[in-house]
Amino acid sequence: MLHLLQLLLVLCFEERFFSDSPPTFQDGCAVAKGAVCLDGSPPAYHFSPGNGSGANNWLVHMEGGGWCRNVEQCLERKNNFRGSSNLMKPLSFSGILGKSKKFNPDFYNWNRVKIRYCDGSSFTGDVERVDPATNLHYRGGRVWLAIMEDLLAKGMNKAENALLSGCSAGGLASILHCDKFRSLLPASAKVKCFSDAGYFIDGKDISGTTSMRSLYNDVVNLHGSGKNLPSSCTSRLSPSMCFFPQNVVPKMSTPLFILNAAYDAWQIKNSLAPSSADPRKSWNVCKLNIKSCSSDQLERMQDFRSEFLRGRDMWLGADSPMIDKMPIAKAVGDWFYERSVLLKVSVTFDFVVFTDHNQRNGTRLFRFVSKRWLIPPLVPPSSSRPFSPLTRPQYSSDKEKHSSPTNHAADSSSGRSKAT
Repeated sequence: MLHLLQLLLVLCFEERFFSDSPPTFQDGCAVAKGAVCLDGSPPAYHFSPGNGSGANNWLVHMEGGGWCRNVEQCLERKNNFRGSSNLMKPLSFSGILGKSKKFNPDFYNWNRVKIRYCDGSSFTGDVERVDPATNLHYRGGRVWLAIMEDLLAKGMNKAENALLSGCSAGGLASILHCDKFRSLLPASAKVKCFSDAGYFIDGKDISGTTSMRSLYNDVVNLHGSGKNLPSSCTSRLSPSMCFFPQNVVPKMSTPLFILNAAYDAWQIKNSLAPSSADPRKSWNVCKLNIKSCSSDQLERMQDFRSEFLRGRDMWLGADSPMIDKMPIAKAVGDWFYERSVLLKVSVTFDFVVFTDHNQRNGTRLFRFVSKRWLIPPLVPPSSSRPFSPLTRPQYSSDKEKHSSPTNHAADSSSGRSKAT
């Protein structure tokens, strides 16, 4: 049974208990540092203390919720919980944050944190000036750092094991901040990162335009994100290109687990077939239900099999996708504790898993796709050929090639919600 998390901490504030009504906040040291939500309210996170064997282990999860690319979109978010902590309500911890040993066997007794998302930039923004006409604060990067400093002071500086995770826009943040997170913790600690549905690709839409490049360029410029993106990427590419994981992951040094849907509803609607690229609305029915797509449309989707189906709690439930007959929860736990060397796939839903990309740590890169079908390991990324999920599968034999699925139909009820 899910429990109502009773404890919400706002940086440098006294801990407060609250019920279903929104908490009341007042200024604190985070605000003094300029680490605030879009509307200037203090950032917030939910916290459940660890106990027993998990007392010195930390799981920090970042909430998702898309991005705002212009003033109008950010003003809209300022008036809801996506842009103001004053409008946030209590929530329940479940999935990777759940307290049940039965349903979350590897992380149930860890210190579990959920960082609320109220900046619209995947926790990367940092603009000092505030326009008095809008009172919008673009400070996501400051929010992330201030929360890390608060957690370190509360005991994370003594962490033995730590996992930075996130979903959707928060999953992207778990990639962008992964190596920085590692640098803040003790050298002796085992630190890894887990991105769920956060691998947004730099692909062309049906008109041949790179729509996501335009989106990320607007986000980076509006929020001043460049200074908070990995320097291993920005030293080679423009900051907006460093919002794409495929340009960041090859240079990362911290072990990373990426869990993504094969047919991600949000990317199909907003990256592959956005309205601007489909004036005749020929994709409208397909975008609503993949089973209604034509063979040509299905073929166009093959390169967008890059994110894990979300919108349901499938962490260790009866409907969880299976990885070698293991629910996601056990697969991630085995990966974190290095109990399993090789993962195989036998799944109910089409999805892709990338795990342990870092060759320097003696780990391997594998690509897994589709129902009961294992694609052999891909060639590790090189500087001359950046790794991308757009890369076509490599087959070890003609038999494997011809036995691959040709008509993948995802459950239309399991796609991404409008707020990514």
